Order: sequence, then structure tokens, then C-alpha cells
Amino acid sequence: MQNLVKDYIEKVLETNVVLEKPKDISLGHYATPIAFSLAKELRKSPMIIAEDLASKFVDSPMFEKVESVKGFINFKLSNSFLESLVDDAIANESNFAKEEKKDERILLEYVSANPTGPLHIGHARGAIAGDAIARVGRHLGYDVQTEYYINDAGAQMDLLGLSVSLAARDFIFEEEVEYPETYYRGDYLLDIAKAVINKFGKEIIYDDSKYKEIAFFAKDLVMDIIIKDLGDLGVTFDTFVSEKSLYTSWEKTKSVLENNGSLYTKDDKVYLKSTDHGDDSDRVVVRDNGIPTYLAGDIIYHKDKYDRSFDKYINIWGADHHGYIKRVKAAIEFLGNDSEKLEIILSQMVQLLKGGEPYKMSKRAGNVILMSDITSEIGADALRFVFLTKKSDTHLDFDIDSLKNQDSSNPVFYINYAHARINQVFKKAELTIDDVKNESFANLNQDGLNLVYESLLLGNVLNEAFAKRDMQKITEYLNSLASSIHRFYNDNKVVGSENQNVYLKVLSMSALSLRVGLSILGITAKEIM
Repeated sequence: MQNLVKDYIEKVLETNVVLEKPKDISLGHYATPIAFSLAKELRKSPMIIAEDLASKFVDSPMFEKVESVKGFINFKLSNSFLESLVDDAIANESNFAKEEKKDERILLEYVSANPTGPLHIGHARGAIAGDAIARVGRHLGYDVQTEYYINDAGAQMDLLGLSVSLAARDFIFEEEVEYPETYYRGDYLLDIAKAVINKFGKEIIYDDSKYKEIAFFAKDLVMDIIIKDLGDLGVTFDTFVSEKSLYTSWEKTKSVLENNGSLYTKDDKVYLKSTDHGDDSDRVVVRDNGIPTYLAGDIIYHKDKYDRSFDKYINIWGADHHGYIKRVKAAIEFLGNDSEKLEIILSQMVQLLKGGEPYKMSKRAGNVILMSDITSEIGADALRFVFLTKKSDTHLDFDIDSLKNQDSSNPVFYINYAHARINQVFKKAELTIDDVKNESFANLNQDGLNLVYESLLLGNVLNEAFAKRDMQKITEYLNSLASSIHRFYNDNKVVGSENQNVYLKVLSMSALSLRVGLSILGITAKEIM
């Protein structure tokens, strides 16, 4: 809606304008300070310029009123224009708030957890945020491809092999084993150990030289668990990239860095001159034993990303990766690429409560809260919504018991109740949307017009949320719209009133906006509650 209004105003005024939404809707649906921008050029008072510009919209079918207010130009949309937008939305629900395809390709990488065990509740936050950003971007016409980087190289893989072996000795062969301080544990290891023995025989469990072989067999089984758990949450990926497979390109990548003078050797270690690009210190990329570091893997991976020629690269990392940003961007620059094309979103940790008591999360200690357990307990829709109620870079505390409340304290229930309530009103009136879709807004009261206007704001909210990578703006909008629906229903008699059918059309538009907004977030609106 805002794009249509903005394009029309710019066409009439023959200049670019900035549109704002007045806090008091009685002043107008939109306003522009363009007169202040033109004052110096035209050498006139902004008030005079605003009056002159406002006069250009006399008899405009889009606006009921255009007026100058203290140098601002306020625009009040006409009933007929709002009605035309509603009619189009009802007739083409799947295209509501959707925009034309844009010539911009985005590679979005997220989750990318080590393939050493099932995802915990902290991983769910990045998964949900990434999936929502991808869904919103695609709805707005961007070509967004999603990717999972499998960290299947490094010490964690050796530790996985050892952990499977220990689990087999402890629980299958009932031996007394001594566990190292850092190892993986959980029921999933026992299932993997059984699969290892079934494929390779029990001897491999006792062969220390086979830990890596065990690990890479186990990794595939863990990835199956991860993919299933993500799927249960409604999260899928277009591509998966193996870190291990990329290391075959390390020497080639290293040569590029050496040739442009971005590496040096000290104490038998190879360093990246990352301080040249603002890092606190230069970083080791090859250890003194000749083995590339974790950073080397990141360098190869980002070279691979840039070689695929996307217009934008977005990574969602855990907050503990903050220190990696400058060193990775330094490597990108050294490889001859534009690090400004890489955007990093940091995902803060989650504190999960149950009945007001915090759960302790420790992957090493074995009392990790599995993402799959919470998905199973409260449902994917509730988990997705609550994780999108805060921006990713802020801490999130939530109590799973609160998501079971059947009242306004539970935002998922509150929004779904608004949607289901509208369906029930239609049933009570014994009508369908087809029965009311041709109703005119000519005499619609202000409450109805305000609700229609709010319902049509979804597209603007999506654009702002995507631009700022802030999905919280969408959940806040849906919650606010649900509140407006409940208030409208309480303040205006619908069924049996003389305005019944036009009110039902207004409510159908609101339900549509809730339904589409939730769907874009990967959530299905409830029809009955």
C-alpha cells in the first residue's frame, strides 16, 4: 500500500518524497516533509510550498483529503482506494503483500552447528530467525538461497569418535570406562554405537586409530537427526556444504593470500595480517604442526561463497563468534572481494524457564535441552513465534508454561483467537466471504476504516523487518492487529446489525492479514479454537 501511495505522490509532484505515518491517524494516513527539503531551493516558506503542493491533489481518487499542516503535507486515503486494495487482497490472497521479483541474489547461512549431536534450544533461535528472514525475503521478491555449513573437520570430530566408542563400551559391553572431562554424551550416541558395530564389527570400538572413521560415519547419522529436527520445526535448506570437502582447496587459497602478501610466518606458525583491516591482532591460519586452523576453514568457505557470485551474503552466528567478524572480513578483502557484501547477524543465547525456574544448559555436562523436546512439548508454531518476538541480538528468556495459557498473556493464543473468532462470526452470520466481498466502504465508520488501514500495512511491515533483519516487527504488528480486531468486535455489534455485511468484509481483510503474516513466518493460523 505504501509503495502505491509513494509512487503516486512522486508522480504528481515529480520529485522523490519521504513518507511518514503520523502518530495520530486523524491527521492523515501518511505525511511528507518534502516542503522543508524544497524551501532553500525555492526560497519560500515551507508552509507556502506545502500549500502549493497540496493543491495538486484536488479531486485525486486516492485521497479523501490532502492538506498542509505546519509545513507538512498530510494525506488521508479515500474509502474507495482502501476498498480497492481490500478487494484485490481478497481476490488474490496468495499475492497479498508480495512484491515483484528483484534482481538481487542473497546467500543466507545459518545454524551450521557441529554435527556432533542433536540441536539444543539455543540452536533453534538461529534456525528460526534464518528461516523467517528467508521466507520474508522471498515474499518480497528477493532470490534467497539458504545454506548449512557442516563443521566436519577439526578436533570435535575426533572427540565424536571417542564418545561413540566410550558409549559402546559403557552401555553395550557394560565395561567400566573412564570418561575424559570433555566428551559428548546422550542417548543418541548409543544408537550410533549400535549402528557402528552393525556395520564395522565390535573390533572397531577398541581400535584407537579408527576414531576418525567412526566419527565420519557417526556424523552422517547425526546430520540425519539434525535435518529431521529442523524439518519438524519447519526449517529446510537449499544446500549443505562440508567443511572437510573444502579443505582440498586450502593450498590454492593459501597461495592467493601469499601472493598478495597477507600471510607471514612466525615461530613456525602462519599468520594472517588481519590487523591491516582493523582486527585486534593477527590470526594464526596454520599451526606449527602444519595443520590449518578453524579460521582457515572459514577463509576457504567464504572464498567459495564469493566465487558463487551472490549480491549479498548473510551469516547468522552465535554471539560467541563476535570476535571472528573482523578476521573473516579481513580475509575476504585479502582475497580481493568486497567484505561489505557480508552481513553478520549475531544470535544471543536463550534462557528457557519452566514454571519460573531456569533450566541449565550445558552440552558437555549432558543436561542439554534438546530443540526437539521443546518442539514436541509446545509445538513448532508456538516455538517459532516466541523466538521471533525479540531481535536476534538481544537475550531471550521465556517460560514454556506461559505458552500454554489460554489468554492474552500468550501472544500465540491471542493472535490465533482473533483469527478463529472471525471465522466463528462468519459461521454465526451464516455467510461466507463470497457473500460480502462486494460490499462498499462508502459509509464505513471510522473504526472500520482504521482497522482496514491497519490490516493493509503488512507489506510495509515486511519491508521494514527485512531491511533491518528484525522479525520482531512482524510479530509486534500481528499482535497489535489482533488487539485491534478484538477491540473492533467489542465496540461494534456485527452479527444482526445493519452494518453486518460491511463489517464482515472488514474482518475478513483483517483475518487475511493475520493468516498471511503468520504463514510468512512459517506458522499456520488456527481456524477453530
